[in-house]
Amino acid sequence: MRRYPVGVAVATVDVRGTRLGLTLSSFVSLALEPPLVGISIARQAAFHELLREAGGFAVSLLAGDQAPVARHFARGVPPIAMWEGIDARDAGRGPLLEGAVGWLECALEGELAAGDHTFFLGQVERGESGGDKPPLLRLWGDYRPS
Repeated sequence: MRRYPVGVAVATVDVRGTRLGLTLSSFVSLALEPPLVGISIARQAAFHELLREAGGFAVSLLAGDQAPVARHFARGVPPIAMWEGIDARDAGRGPLLEGAVGWLECALEGELAAGDHTFFLGQVERGESGGDKPPLLRLWGDYRPS
């Protein structure tokens, strides 16, 4: 799968003031009517149970110049330092990262056990386009502008 390029996104949640973000290794558009997306989260990730509790999530679709942001949210930063130096704005389902090519806010619609991960289904409640920039891709295990 390292040979197949995928777009890079960060999912976020906000549960009673606890904000958490995670770089997604799997994010997919599933349907247009109703608009559905899916994300796959490792069961041992702190984000996993917070997502269930939150009942929804936000997704920032990263731009080609946001590799440092992707690395930041991929490395398991402690919650107290997670948002230090990160430019984000508050939204109903979780913080939205500034500079992204787009944003989605999703209600949790269901989940499916998938090996050591859970596949979460989200119904898009709101979407917004960002700047007209190329997206960030992951290929050969590294982040690259498209």
